[in-house]
Amino acid sequence: METKEFAFKGLVLNGFLMLFVNLAVLVLSVIGIVNSIIQLDDSDGAQGGWLLGFCILMVFVNIIMWCGHMQLEPNEARVTTWFGKYSGTFSQTGFFWINPFYSTKKVSLRARNLDAQPIKVNDKTGNPVMIGLVMVWKLKDTYKALFEVDSQTMAAAPNTVGSDTKGLMKALEQFVRVQSDAALRQVAGQYAYDDEDSKHNEPTLRSSADEINQQLEEKLDERLALAVIEVVEARINYLAYAPEIAAVMLRRQQASAIITAREKIVEGAVSMVKMALDKLSSDNVVELDDDKKAAMVSNLLVVLCGDESAQPVVNTGTLNH
Repeated sequence: METKEFAFKGLVLNGFLMLFVNLAVLVLSVIGIVNSIIQLDDSDGAQGGWLLGFCILMVFVNIIMWCGHMQLEPNEARVTTWFGKYSGTFSQTGFFWINPFYSTKKVSLRARNLDAQPIKVNDKTGNPVMIGLVMVWKLKDTYKALFEVDSQTMAAAPNTVGSDTKGLMKALEQFVRVQSDAALRQVAGQYAYDDEDSKHNEPTLRSSADEINQQLEEKLDERLALAVIEVVEARINYLAYAPEIAAVMLRRQQASAIITAREKIVEGAVSMVKMALDKLSSDNVVELDDDKKAAMVSNLLVVLCGDESAQPVVNTGTLNH
């Protein structure tokens, strides 16, 4: 993936060294101002005036020099610009000093979570479903994140973007949230909710989680490539029918479960009846004609397939007419 980011190549000095230098300049400037005021009261007023002006100038210069200090923690970066022109990204960890006329914007390169609220979409068969996702993302290219996406004016306080890292990252998170919603709608519309809605054993939202998550990551990568945001992980964390059809779909699922259970019960009952008839015939327990076999089969199926316990009736007569 093409990147426009490059490392900052300007002058970088140790922050503690420049801290000592700035303190020394400040102290010397204050001493110079005091001495110049004393000389103004003496006969040599011209020399004191020049000294006072120089010391006041050094104080202003010293104030500007203090603005060059910056501190970076691991997985943080400073994007530098020279009067609007991109000058590189500074990502060294520690305390440093650079030219204070460079404008810097601090961004975080750490992984961030996005727990998107469930949204209503139509699946492949047109059923409205509620679906949500959770993803982990992080910045890979600070140049495109700041200058390809209008993240600065999207922030709550655009004028403080340089120091308000939280506001800038919130703006980028909003960009990620919108794109993730679009990707989620696109992926959800390609699959049915469950097997009953699909045909030919096609993958579904409920049964093919791995395939759906892979498709989701691919769509997110395509949409977030503009800002070179890396999707570390993305998966669906919520899936349900929309409230307006949830009750109907629940009844349909219950009916399907009852039918499946009945099929198993009937299959087992028929097997048991066949086994009983074969056993009676092979062991010569009793000879049954077709009418008796039909009655026996009917009674056994009623007993085995009924929802309630059967009440037995003892026949004390004979099997022969």
